[in-house]
Amino acid sequence: MKEVNSIDLLVGCYTEENKNCGLALYKFNLDNGNAIFVNDYKINNPSYFTTNDDGTMIYVVSEEEDKYESAVSAIQLDKSTGEFTLLNSVSTKGAAPCYISIDNENKYLVTANYLGGSISVFKLQENGKIDDLIQQIKFDEESIHQERQNQSHLHCVVYSPSYEHLFATDLGGDKIYKFDVNKDDSDDYLTPSENYLTEIEEGSGPRHLIFSENKFAYLISELSGEVKVFDFFNENLLEKQTVVSQYNDAEGSADIQIHPNGKYLYTSNRLEDDGLTIFKIDQNSGLLTSIGYQETALHPRNFVISPNGKYLLVASKDSHIIQVFEIDNTTGLLTNINSDIEIDLPVCIKFI
Repeated sequence: MKEVNSIDLLVGCYTEENKNCGLALYKFNLDNGNAIFVNDYKINNPSYFTTNDDGTMIYVVSEEEDKYESAVSAIQLDKSTGEFTLLNSVSTKGAAPCYISIDNENKYLVTANYLGGSISVFKLQENGKIDDLIQQIKFDEESIHQERQNQSHLHCVVYSPSYEHLFATDLGGDKIYKFDVNKDDSDDYLTPSENYLTEIEEGSGPRHLIFSENKFAYLISELSGEVKVFDFFNENLLEKQTVVSQYNDAEGSADIQIHPNGKYLYTSNRLEDDGLTIFKIDQNSGLLTSIGYQETALHPRNFVISPNGKYLLVASKDSHIIQVFEIDNTTGLLTNINSDIEIDLPVCIKFI
């Protein structure tokens, strides 16, 4: 019998009105795009998570509006059985954490706290448990959007490919902050870099930042619906292009991902004309050209591309489904294969 070519798929869902457990594990078939439910785990509002290198440790932020209830949790996953085991939870001491990153040595965690206007740093024990907060950096910025930018809203914390720096986006302040990573100084793990600040146009709302393998960086801004292209030279962001992801001023652009072949970039847009914008990446310059738009179900938030580059999965939160699209590797365009995963309020999906 032919062995099934599958991979673990983990989903985080909002738990409003106790509609679901929070985390759900599936086996995803990399050949045909079908998913089989394995197990779930009860945890409040797991809006974002990350894992260690082998996927046996999951680190989850619980997005609560009260900073005393907002937490980051360490959960052990037995990949042979699909069983979850909670190791511990600690307070982020910053409300509504919405992003989390782990360093390349599995020693430190950093969270972006949206309502807290801060980033929090935690050290990891050898057994995977999370120590109490060791550093918190608070921001006090605002910008021109009266409803969305009356304070700093940290939305993303991401390490540079070298892991020598950490970048943080401030949706409320229209800024990207750059920090030096001091691996040998737990009390002062992050310090402002020499080129600490990248300012984005007022009212843009920078949300997620990603790096490509060939020295470029890409930023999706939620409020302006724009994507910025940067040269990433000497660990610095040098802006070179701005393109439109969403034309209708819906103020709902969300996620951004690069295809494993490095040729295509995708962004998600919510609230009106929900869907994915598809860009071609110039392999020499990193510049983007819009080549298509794929409609999705309601509120496409986070999305993920399978490691083999064959499928793109979209968490369509308000339609309560994860949609599965097949990717044409020649054109980058998408085809809905109608293998939806039905699940309440999905907001974060990752292959582990």
